Amino acid sequence: MSEKTIDPMHWGAPAPDLLRGLAQAQAEGAMRHALPPVDRWNPADCGEIDMRIARDGSWHYLGTPIGRPALVRLFSTILRREGDGRYVLVTPVEKVGLKVDDVPFIAVSLDVEGDGHDQRLRFLTNVGDETVASAEHPLRVAYRGADGEPQPYVHVRGGLEARLSRSVFYELIAMAGERIDQDGQRELGVWSCGQYFPLGSPDA
Repeated sequence: MSEKTIDPMHWGAPAPDLLRGLAQAQAEGAMRHALPPVDRWNPADCGEIDMRIARDGSWHYLGTPIGRPALVRLFSTILRREGDGRYVLVTPVEKVGLKVDDVPFIAVSLDVEGDGHDQRLRFLTNVGDETVASAEHPLRVAYRGADGEPQPYVHVRGGLEARLSRSVFYELIAMAGERIDQDGQRELGVWSCGQYFPLGSPDA
């Protein structure tokens, strides 16, 4: 049986009228030739919606995957992270919370421009955002689980991060250089836009 997907024109009561607000948001973003200015909007908070971004970057509504990439992209442009860590979809007319299992995006490819300390590491996410690792868009590696498995992330925009796919992380490790950290331990790391980002120990 084929996987069921959401019809974006049938949300079903009592779901918020996100499509109307989304159209307004996109119109304003188009006029500015940029993403919608979600940081400037303070609409009414309409509570939580049964929408989830899974760890693999897929979006779900009412427990069912949203199968249209264009619709997922539209929703991703109105995603915001609040100061308390809550993720919301925000339009000029309303704001609703949603669940994010880890972070909202996945970095699926990497391009390297230049070399040395001034090289630029450009990441592309699963929803079409591009970000270049820098002081404003840092790379970080967290360690989770009993075995301390590395979980690499890069900042995309407005407090929203992308987790690097396994293949992208392997690319970074392959190009990483080794140096001694402030504690006298060896570490691997990469440079981007004059900023050094540690990736972990070469013995890990």
